[in-house]
Amino acid sequence: MTAANATPESHTVASQSVWENLKQRRQDTFRRPYFDYLNVMLVVALLATIGIVMVTSASMTTSVVDNNGKAWHVAGNQLLYVLGGITVMWLAMRLPINTLRRLSSILLWGTILLLILVLIPGIGTGLAEKGSQSWISLGSFRLQPSEIARVAIALWGANILAGHKPRFNSINAPFVKFLAIAGTMFTLILAERDLGMAMTFLLVVVALLFFAGINMRYIAGLGVFVAAGFTIVFLAGGLRGKRFDTFISALFGNFADTKSSAFQSYQGFLSLADGSLTGVGLGQSRAKWFYLPEAKNDFIFAIIGEEMGLMGGALVICLFSWLAYIGFRIAARSAHQFLALTAATLTAGVVAQAFINMGYVVGLLPVTGINLPMISAGGTSAVITLGAMGILANCARHEPDTMAAMANFGKPAFDRALFLPEPTLDGLERYPAGRRPGGRRTPQAGPDTRTTRDNPNPTVQHPSGPKTGESRGQGAAGGTARSRTASAPTPKKAGFLPGRSRTPQPVRRPLPARTTARDTSRDPNPTNREVSREVTRTTGRRTSPTTSLGPARTRTSYERHDPRSGRYRTTGRR
Repeated sequence: MTAANATPESHTVASQSVWENLKQRRQDTFRRPYFDYLNVMLVVALLATIGIVMVTSASMTTSVVDNNGKAWHVAGNQLLYVLGGITVMWLAMRLPINTLRRLSSILLWGTILLLILVLIPGIGTGLAEKGSQSWISLGSFRLQPSEIARVAIALWGANILAGHKPRFNSINAPFVKFLAIAGTMFTLILAERDLGMAMTFLLVVVALLFFAGINMRYIAGLGVFVAAGFTIVFLAGGLRGKRFDTFISALFGNFADTKSSAFQSYQGFLSLADGSLTGVGLGQSRAKWFYLPEAKNDFIFAIIGEEMGLMGGALVICLFSWLAYIGFRIAARSAHQFLALTAATLTAGVVAQAFINMGYVVGLLPVTGINLPMISAGGTSAVITLGAMGILANCARHEPDTMAAMANFGKPAFDRALFLPEPTLDGLERYPAGRRPGGRRTPQAGPDTRTTRDNPNPTVQHPSGPKTGESRGQGAAGGTARSRTASAPTPKKAGFLPGRSRTPQPVRRPLPARTTARDTSRDPNPTNREVSREVTRTTGRRTSPTTSLGPARTRTSYERHDPRSGRYRTTGRR
């Protein structure tokens, strides 16, 4: 067909075929076994590299003044912190999942101890410098326990909540224990006067509860309570109240006092405006010359926007967005609910912190004083965040498709270069067949011996199952939902979505007590009398007797067992 006689229909078919081809290629790419695993490593490598470059650029001026003319002091320390974080990341990737579950409790209680120690005067520092007592000085290295708390609560919470329904009927219920521990840690972080870290910790807790399947009404109620508390804090005045006023002014582009409380936000706006589309170039920022406070920490995104422009800022936003997609995809494809909860919660914590930081830099949120993960300067933040990404990569290595590919074709070159062991689920607790994640036995499919319209004679079996005997534990009631007779277990599918099981559950049958119970005194049919005894003995509840003449209005009967005669007697008539 030439261009002269081509029709619009042919162009439409050609465009559709191209689109279908591209769609198929995208699907094939996303279905590759190592897709999630390699993407996690790529995103982390890019963010860590951007962080080292931007910290070097943003800290040179302040480093000269604070470190006796050493312009590369802060950059060198940040490089060491990143290398330490990569080491922790490598160790997290090597740990077996079952070992990681066992270590979660040790990490949790160690973190609680650190949160208590940081509140002791003389041990905890930072109150005079930063306004919050959040660090423990260890020589030249400062440890921030609140950074560790987010990873500790995510791992421990995923461990105890995996396989359980969200119930609060007992003090020993896993969800009750989790809320008690999380509330204690949240209170300790608030006692440090670190409102930003307290908020990010709370986001991790809420994310874990959400992925564990808690009712949204509880999350909404918790959100309202927290919002009311933060509103009271901001409206109470002081420094945090001024930050709230600055946030309201920034939304409309008006700063009441650019030399006092709004100075930092205003300088951040100027840096982003100077960057325009492509930026002024790496190392050419003017805001870092003592105009923008905390340029290498909390407001490093403003330096990115100034030196790399809108394109650089959009690159960072796209990387964190892609990390969110890959992390939740790993959670959905995980082979165990612990892996799903861990991957989803760690991803939500890191990504939420990143967008909160970028949000208050551009004026969409109040300034809270939290850093940009993997990019801002900071020792504890770099080590802990990279360690969390190592756990996420470990979850990606344990995807069923990835494990099958490694078992059949061997480990990829990347794993062999890092001396990573082959992933395995050996020793990882699995839920037995026929058991829900909440720990209750699910009803097993059995022979249908109910007395219904379709099967009026309980001795006649439905085609759904084999015939059973008329023994005490298996007679007419042997095939009910409360039968104790064993049946073949239902094979389970490998995989859990966050908060729900992929195991196909048999349909619950209603209790037959309401349809089969009869008054034994008036029913002449011995079969029906036996049905009444079996149903009453099985359900253990009061029967509603019926007779051949219709329902009884004034009589109620009970079946009780006589241990002497071994028979059941009808008692309790009125």
